Amino acid sequence: MRKVFSSLGASAMALASSALPVFGASPTPAIKLQKGGDIKTNPLFNLEELTIAGLVSGLIRIAVIAAAVIFFFWLILGGIRWILSGGDKTKTEEARAQITAALIGLVIVFSAWAITQLLRTLFGFDLFNLSIAQIGN
Repeated sequence: MRKVFSSLGASAMALASSALPVFGASPTPAIKLQKGGDIKTNPLFNLEELTIAGLVSGLIRIAVIAAAVIFFFWLILGGIRWILSGGDKTKTEEARAQITAALIGLVIVFSAWAITQLLRTLFGFDLFNLSIAQIGN
């Protein structure tokens, strides 16, 4: 026990002696907003500028982000289940299957995102920022 406390004390001393000064950022001037509606808002929340294309691309963005977050938490939950399995073979296999499913889901989500970025680069078609051309007036 004495060795543990002495090594903890030595570690604390080494950590305290290696502290470096912290420099604060210089203050930035306050930005004054002008009256008159110069401020652009997000088209998803501005109902005057809301279009079907903007709504669809916003929903696609939200779906991709939500799927990535869900699969990430599913992966974390599988890891916790693996840790808590206690060596039980069936629980370990269930946790492994959950982790595998979560990783496959993440690969699918990121592959879909990569394909949309490839389409945007090669053909100029951006699924996350749709625009529909109007025919005549």
